[in-house]
Amino acid sequence: MIDKQILVVMGVSGSGKTTIAKAVAERLGWPYQEGDDLHPAANVAKMHAGIPLDDADRAPWLAAIAAWIDARLAAGEPGVVTCSALKHAYREVLLGDRQHVRLIYLHADQLLIARRLADRKGHFMPPSLLDSQFATLQEPTPDEHPLTVDVAGEVKDTVDKVIKALEA
Repeated sequence: MIDKQILVVMGVSGSGKTTIAKAVAERLGWPYQEGDDLHPAANVAKMHAGIPLDDADRAPWLAAIAAWIDARLAAGEPGVVTCSALKHAYREVLLGDRQHVRLIYLHADQLLIARRLADRKGHFMPPSLLDSQFATLQEPTPDEHPLTVDVAGEVKDTVDKVIKALEA
């Protein structure tokens, strides 16, 4: 049963969070929130300048995403939100003790992501920060009950995998 869940779609920059999350939300008919849109302007400026964010930079961003999740839960409505959520501590802010929040981890190797970032235009996250993304990444552990999906294939196939796993 997948009704009234909040899906947090996570992964490094370039893993396809926005594309996959939008497609999943559309297929389910659920509201979608781009987590990057909740970054404070100072964070966006820092990333544009090629400066990695630190935990202090991320705190207000994670709080904003958690507030979006809480609003959906309070309304008894489902939703899909993106967030890199690279560290366990960040995911704890988003998942915590919240019921009905599911982590969707978009897994990919660094070479694939580097190719994707090289082809991407107009995003505030420059390819030069890819190493910092992978250095920061703490893959989800079984206690976080992630749905891990490899994103090396086509978008439609990845979305199908997510939907099927949620329905199981």
